[in-house]
Amino acid sequence: MSDLFFQNPFPPAPAMVPMTRIACDVEALVSLGEAPTGERRYVPLGGGVVQGPELSGRILSGGVDWQVARRDGVLEIAAHYVIETEDGARVEVQSTGLRHGPPEVMVRLAAGEPVDASEYFFRTLVRFTTGHPAWLHLNKVMAIARGQRQARRVLLDLYRLT
Repeated sequence: MSDLFFQNPFPPAPAMVPMTRIACDVEALVSLGEAPTGERRYVPLGGGVVQGPELSGRILSGGVDWQVARRDGVLEIAAHYVIETEDGARVEVQSTGLRHGPPEVMVRLAAGEPVDASEYFFRTLVRFTTGHPAWLHLNKVMAIARGQRQARRVLLDLYRLT
């Protein structure tokens, strides 16, 4: 590989545009027990609200957030749910990411105590799939979400990568 490749500075980072805010109701965590990579568990997702400049609607109940609580204190997240837009389109959402922080902060979070989002890391990569003609552009979107876990709710601010 050419030395020129490594001598050139990085180009500007991709821009991120505010896309939507999600408030998703969550039910009680269900543990499947220890697995080779850590504790395997899931959280059933209830309804919720989706509101923003590029996507608004509601979350349909029935989604699931599959998780692995790794031995190093990191929570791997793989959420899968459906948004119904204000015009009735249904959009599949797949969100994968990580949540971690200082052990004392994570204990407070797990206990359902209010914890400011700045005290821990909670980010996901979000992809969308739909066949609705008005929303086909979402099939080409990648979004980054900054999350906040509350006792019975997850809040996500989604930013579309340009």
